[in-house]
Amino acid sequence: MIDLAGPEKLDLKSMNITEEQKSKLKRIFPHVFNEDKIDFDKLRQTMGEEVDEGQERYGMIWPGKSECFKIIQQPSIGTLKPCREESVNFDETENLFIEGDNLEVLKILQKSYYGKIKMIYIDPPYNTGKEFIYPDKYSETLDTYLAYTGQVNDEGIKFSTNTETEGRFHSKWLNMMYPRLFLARNLLTEDGVIFISIDDHEAANLIEICNEIFGEENFVEKIVWKKRSTPPNDKIIGAAHEYILIFCKDVSKVKLNLKSRNTEQLERYKNPDNHPKGPWTPGDLMANIKGGRYVESLYFPIVNSNTGEEHYPSSHGNWRFSKKKIDKLLANNEIYFGEDGKGRPKLKRFLCDVKEGITYSTLWDFVPFNTQGSKEMTELLGNLAIFDNPKPSGLIKEILRLGSDKDSIILDFFAGSGTTAHSVLELNCENMESRKYIMVQLPEPCDQKSESFKAGYKNIADIGKERIRRVIKKIENERGQSLNQENPSDIDSNDDLKMLDLGFKVFKLDKSNFNQWDSLYATGEKVINTGEKIIKQLQLVMENVNPYSSEEDIFYELLLKSGFTLTTKIEEIELAGQKIYSIENDALLVCLNRKLSKEVITDMAKREPARVVCLDDGFAGNDQLKTNAVQIMKSFGVEDFRTI
Repeated sequence: MIDLAGPEKLDLKSMNITEEQKSKLKRIFPHVFNEDKIDFDKLRQTMGEEVDEGQERYGMIWPGKSECFKIIQQPSIGTLKPCREESVNFDETENLFIEGDNLEVLKILQKSYYGKIKMIYIDPPYNTGKEFIYPDKYSETLDTYLAYTGQVNDEGIKFSTNTETEGRFHSKWLNMMYPRLFLARNLLTEDGVIFISIDDHEAANLIEICNEIFGEENFVEKIVWKKRSTPPNDKIIGAAHEYILIFCKDVSKVKLNLKSRNTEQLERYKNPDNHPKGPWTPGDLMANIKGGRYVESLYFPIVNSNTGEEHYPSSHGNWRFSKKKIDKLLANNEIYFGEDGKGRPKLKRFLCDVKEGITYSTLWDFVPFNTQGSKEMTELLGNLAIFDNPKPSGLIKEILRLGSDKDSIILDFFAGSGTTAHSVLELNCENMESRKYIMVQLPEPCDQKSESFKAGYKNIADIGKERIRRVIKKIENERGQSLNQENPSDIDSNDDLKMLDLGFKVFKLDKSNFNQWDSLYATGEKVINTGEKIIKQLQLVMENVNPYSSEEDIFYELLLKSGFTLTTKIEEIELAGQKIYSIENDALLVCLNRKLSKEVITDMAKREPARVVCLDDGFAGNDQLKTNAVQIMKSFGVEDFRTI
């Protein structure tokens, strides 16, 4: 029997979070599902006493929390459109700058970047009543953003600061943060970690919602950053610090790095006796026996071979090692008796035996103050007041050293002036490493009276992009000059520069390139005149490709909606006289031709790709060709063939 069904339609929505959570539950407890619905009675029976049936529970509640979950569950139908003219080295770079509302962008990134981000750093609004706060509006998030950026008209949408006099001061901030952190957690690798800058205004609330989202057991630490040398004098007690909260995806898998030893610490290790194991420093041989943990077998004399003197542990103490181990250390010349050879025994701690670094402390007074961030903006953009309170790159570089690896993907979805990108670029340059960054920033308009507006910047995203461009130029100039000095006879020797990724692709949040049925119009939730809107929706669905969309716009939307990253390597090939995009060695073939033929379909199938996507318009209403296309694909083992 011939199957007359055509190819399936590609899902244009972002990842369905509800379905993803259900699939996880189904893998663990398949028996609690009945016709794909969760049977909570069975789930309660399965969990037994672990289910809390009480009315009073410990947790954090605030007005609007239930709406946060509706926001999380509502998929995005937006897309990210490439902007080559604002990018640097677009075709080669693996760094991204995404201009758009971070909630929508985080939803769009779910399919492509789920479980791929090693480290997230964010510096969100501190809710002091002065910063910009996202609108307290729970539906139409893409429409809200488009209205805000002037792409559609909506006089009812207002953005402003969140002041205490407006009421629900903390609730609005929590409603803004909760969905974004929830979605961000999905993007972390299993050993991933998130760092969040905050001050005392919302630190306590932030810890509570992170405990809920990440799990209290996955709280790592709260770093105290000394951000200024002297406290401000406008308050009774001036705050000279901020916090950096650290949470991880899974505490059993996370691995944070050690802090590199400085010159002073390394100089403590010397090798006065030319020991074959190299430099060492004296260490205590005594054990800590607080609490009565005295061990009689560890109380014995150590004999100084130089003097014959016996040395016992100090009163009520014992040695750290057994007599057998001590004898071995003596035989290997790994116990030190002072410069004159007549002192009490000490353990030689060899540099080769200790960790490659030292453990970070919770007090960070060894990184630059916040004033350094403003100085950096002045050096790069020529104006101290271009951006308020930018973080110093030295602080972010230290966070990167702690939480990332040399080839990690770093995400910052409150990118601001682009300090995180700046820090990634400089740290890569210092150590010839290959971290990649994804910056996300709302194009928040600059006040017309501000220094940034006077300098020609229309919005905050423009400031961030320009800063990154200038950091790249600075590195190219400095690195190029350094290379030329090292190789004065070869001024074209830029191999090191070529190894660095000095670029970024710019993408901008926008409506989908494909007209889609919007159920909110049909139910009258968006407009009063429902009948006219239904007719308009039907027309849009019949002509599903936006005629103003470029082929590149369409391609990148298909790439995202198919679960590939925006930096996936792409090869353009020609089959049957038509251009075909091959992604990751035919893991996906994309044909955007409006006049498909049996020959090109057959040639694509012969390559036996994992997936194939074509435009529905390419069949031009030829149902016979569409049906044959499915059969041709199946005959070559291609089961995943979709149209859009």
